[in-house]
Amino acid sequence: MDSTVAPGRRRWLLGLAMTAAGASAQPLPQVGSGRIERLPDMASRHVAPRHVDVWLPADYDASRRHAVLYMHDGQMLFDAGATWNRQAWAVDRAVGAQVKAGRLRDTLVVGIWNHGPERYAEYFPEKALAHAPQAVRREYVEQASNGRSKADAYLRFIVEELKPEIDRRFATLPGREATFVAGSSMGGLISLYALCEHPQVFGGAAALSAHFVGRPTAWGLERVRNAALPLALLDYLSERLPAAGAHRVYIDRGTDALDALYAPALALAAELLRDKGYGPRDAQTRVVEGTGHSETDWARRIGEVLAFVMAPR
Repeated sequence: MDSTVAPGRRRWLLGLAMTAAGASAQPLPQVGSGRIERLPDMASRHVAPRHVDVWLPADYDASRRHAVLYMHDGQMLFDAGATWNRQAWAVDRAVGAQVKAGRLRDTLVVGIWNHGPERYAEYFPEKALAHAPQAVRREYVEQASNGRSKADAYLRFIVEELKPEIDRRFATLPGREATFVAGSSMGGLISLYALCEHPQVFGGAAALSAHFVGRPTAWGLERVRNAALPLALLDYLSERLPAAGAHRVYIDRGTDALDALYAPALALAAELLRDKGYGPRDAQTRVVEGTGHSETDWARRIGEVLAFVMAPR
């Protein structure tokens, strides 16, 4: 790849190249404990087919019911040896350690693969665009979403098709109090959107390095920086965030590189949560010093994040 391409754009292009280069041929991720069961190329009435990797703990027993964590960018969650950038969340280790410590109940992790070029179309909260100026909205849909926003369709896939299949195949606790959603960057935005659009389904959402600036990193940091999309997202959250008391919300950012751009929006999100009545038992917003925008960074803190978001009430 051309070494003159900006680092952010190289990361974008490499990620899309990996997704496009025969995703169906990818082997199962190797995990530190437990095992992966794959729903290969899961078909949907709403979105393009994609792999779904389900992590089961080593002591998985169908006679015990498990909480379920749905996570986006599923190809980046488990095995650094199988990812395009040789980084992964190692979420199997994080969840296993928290369960062993008694901070989480028995848990399954459902890793939903992103669909490469459709990632921004599927992950940017669709109804938030209505709060953006018309020119910004048109630019985003035409240039970042390939002409069509698909976040509502993506959530229908999860709620109407994937979740029923997971509950049918595995020993789950299907209620809201044991169903959670998490992701990073754009995956953080769609996690918050899932909670707002389907509060009867999800009991909590975690958004690490939530990409409040909205625009694709491939455009370069100067074009990524903007006010319209963060304000549109915050207006949407103010309008649709569930009432405090039955859900948990976690949002954070690092301080390095891209994550530094999220500072104004995260500060406003913290105020918004307080205005909505979310106290320290219901919501956390954090600035994680010395961290940036990578799976290695998120792996270091995902265990404690989940211990907050998924802890039984």
